[in-house]
Amino acid sequence: MDRILVMDFGGQYNQLIARRVRSLHVYAEVRPYSRITPQEIRDAGYRGIIFTGGPNSVYDPASPHCSPEVLRLGIPVLGICYGHQLMAYTEGGTISPAESGSEYGRTELFCSGHPLFRDVPETSICFMSHTDCVSVLPEGFAVLGHTDHCACAAMGNDERRLYGVQFHPEVTHTEYGMTVLRNFVFGICSCRADWVMDDFIERSVARYREELRGRKVLLALSGGVDSSVAAVLLHRAIGRNLSCVFVDHGLLRKNEGDYVERTLGHELGVNVIRINAADRFLSRLAGVTEPERKRKIIGEEFIRVFEDEAGKLGHIDDLAQGTIYPDVIESGKGDSAVIKSHHNVGGLPSVMAFKGIVEPLRDLFKDEVREVGRRLGIPDELVMRQPFPGPGLGVRIIGEITKEKLDLLREADAIFREELDRSSVRNECAQYFAVLTDTRSVGVMGDARTYGYTVALRAVRSDDFMTAEWARLPYEVLERASNRITNEVRGISRVVYDITSKPPATVEWE
Repeated sequence: MDRILVMDFGGQYNQLIARRVRSLHVYAEVRPYSRITPQEIRDAGYRGIIFTGGPNSVYDPASPHCSPEVLRLGIPVLGICYGHQLMAYTEGGTISPAESGSEYGRTELFCSGHPLFRDVPETSICFMSHTDCVSVLPEGFAVLGHTDHCACAAMGNDERRLYGVQFHPEVTHTEYGMTVLRNFVFGICSCRADWVMDDFIERSVARYREELRGRKVLLALSGGVDSSVAAVLLHRAIGRNLSCVFVDHGLLRKNEGDYVERTLGHELGVNVIRINAADRFLSRLAGVTEPERKRKIIGEEFIRVFEDEAGKLGHIDDLAQGTIYPDVIESGKGDSAVIKSHHNVGGLPSVMAFKGIVEPLRDLFKDEVREVGRRLGIPDELVMRQPFPGPGLGVRIIGEITKEKLDLLREADAIFREELDRSSVRNECAQYFAVLTDTRSVGVMGDARTYGYTVALRAVRSDDFMTAEWARLPYEVLERASNRITNEVRGISRVVYDITSKPPATVEWE
């Protein structure tokens, strides 16, 4: 299988680069620049290397630098943003502050007819995010593109197959970004499109059937798409040696528990054990308001419940989880910044009664997980369900979590999702839900004064959840949802709509 190495220099779009390459059916894996040597790269047989962006200046002594030998392996390299500047600097070029101070956002790009830009118009829109730029090219390099404020927006050395672009081809704001990546992967690296989900399933089932032979595995079933797909995949590999513990922690959406138990347990034949532990979780969360602490408590309590259940089941060897790639990324694994911890990554307690952790989906993005689910025969209704975080409604309630707040949010969330589900824009939204804020405001119902909570509605469009745009919902949908929530859910007096994209926000509020 042909592979592309994405060398991580700490930028925010690093895994998005890998996802874009994988969408071309070429496998890409992300490795921190500091954790892979030129010899390891050579031995692994990568067909190409992509240097990612990053927040640093190449002249900063603390900035990340890889060995210059990487550029001398004879393997094609594409540098993006900081990676573009690092390539130029390493090869003897000069990096200077941009004359305009910085370029950020959609920018007009003028490019040559070079093979890297095959099928890209001479003028197009790209996405810039930089304060430095290449002012003097290294020997042997030529300018392949520019903008009004960046004389070297793209460069290349055809003899050595080294290329750099100052813009971000991986984001959707760059009109022909996928074309540039496709030209690099296929035209310059000569990769074959041989990364397919059927192969992933076959390899995974064979791997875990062998690795887990004779071992008892307990899977943390949250009820979301990720853990459900992990459950069916592992069930195919080890059958009844897998026990899926579904913890109803009282933080689920309306009717969630019954749906998960019926679909996975009764319809798909997976061994599902449902644990009702709402009181236990709410007791631990009493008085806690800080988001990270809530996540850590929920994550730790999950594990403790699993340990307790394992004791009842007898000998259990391993814990399985539905961890996927964005969970690992956003929890700060590698050299990227910590955005928030996830209950199944950063929230794991340091001491557990399990010998190992099994995470069959940790290298996949959300859309890849869905594709695996379909190919495993999981009904579309489950595979295409709204993403739901492991901590559940605990990260959709701002401030302290109480049973009263959970009941209010469950009803409001169900109404919003119901109204959006019956609208014409449902399929345009990747995720939609309600958040119960910690703000109360005055309202009027009938002739009486009310003082209830404010609910925020959230709907986003996204291909991969690494970036997301707020959804432009029709006013009629928002009006119906708002009217129903304030009329049907006593205790809520105001409804607002969140129009923040990711970045700068995250999809979830906490």
